[in-house]
This record gives sequence, C-alpha cells and structure tokens, in this order.
Amino acid sequence: MTLWQEWRTLPNLLSTLRLLLVPVFFALIIGHQDSFAVLVMAVASVTDYLDGYLARKLNQVTRLGQLLDPAADRLYILAALIGLVIVGYVPLWFALVLIARDLLLAATYPMLSSRGFGPLPVHRLGKAGTFALLYALPLLLIARALVSVEYFIIPLAWAFAGWGAFLYWWAGAVYLQQLASVVKSHPRNSTRLGI
Repeated sequence: MTLWQEWRTLPNLLSTLRLLLVPVFFALIIGHQDSFAVLVMAVASVTDYLDGYLARKLNQVTRLGQLLDPAADRLYILAALIGLVIVGYVPLWFALVLIARDLLLAATYPMLSSRGFGPLPVHRLGKAGTFALLYALPLLLIARALVSVEYFIIPLAWAFAGWGAFLYWWAGAVYLQQLASVVKSHPRNSTRLGI
C-alpha cells in the first residue's frame, strides 16, 4: 500500500483531522476560550478512540497510522502545556520536564535511522503516561472554565499530571534501554527497516 493509499483510509483521515485541530485547540487556550478548548479536546479524544478501533475493525492498521496517532497525542500535550504556561495556569518547570523527555527521545532518531530502524514502538508505559496527561490537561482547562468546582478538579488534575509525568519518564528510560539494545546488536548503516 502506498503512502497515499494509507493516508486515505478512514482511521488515518480521522488522525489527520485530529492533527488539524491542534492549532485550533492551542488558539482557544491562549484566547481564554476554555470551554471551547475542552470541546475540541473531547472531539480529538473521540477521534483518537475511533481511529484505533476502526483500524483494527476494518483491518486498516498502517505504518502511517502508527506514526500519526502518537504524534497527534504528543502535539495535543505540547499545545496544552505551552498554552497553559502562556496563560499562567501551569508552571514553566512542569512543561519543561515533559518537553525535555520528548526532546531526549527525538535526539535518538538519527541513531536509530543510521541502523535502518524507524521510531521505536510505543511502550505501554508511554501509553499510560500519555493517557494520564491527556486527562490532566483537559481537567485543568475544565477547572478554569468551571470555577465553582475548581477546588475538586485541580487536585485530581495534578494527581493525573504527576502520575503522567512519572510514567512518561519511566517510558523514556525503557525507550533508552531499547535503543541501547538496538545499538549493541545492529551495526551502523544496517539495511534493516523497522523493528
């Protein structure tokens, strides 16, 4: 299947829609349109569920989809973090802790590529960390939008955020271990593609 054919599958079109909504989501956060930002995040969450479900159900699991899905999740987390830092609702240090992990892993891609590998597969710890963060950040937006329940939502949001950050870095450590294994067992310029 060509890249164009992969992109035209329904699951990948849903992932593309999710990606296209990232700048809208970011603009809503920095524009103090918290209720609409939560609505966009809800739509993104539904498409996130549907693209995976449909890919399996319709037997349309593709390499492009395996790249688009985590990329969209990371971009939503990044957009939410930067937006919430800009409006003063999340401390800069917290955003930097999460962004540093992604930058560290991005720096490993040339090493993998030089051995004929693409990005490492998503680990369940990474999925759990992303899941927690994708709950934490919308909860912080909901707390901003619904001040009357802020006292209840903010501790819950920060519990998810703390757990998500911990799992995010733990998954990062697992990815680095996998990278070390790849580097050790595959010489540079290997012709092997994917893992």
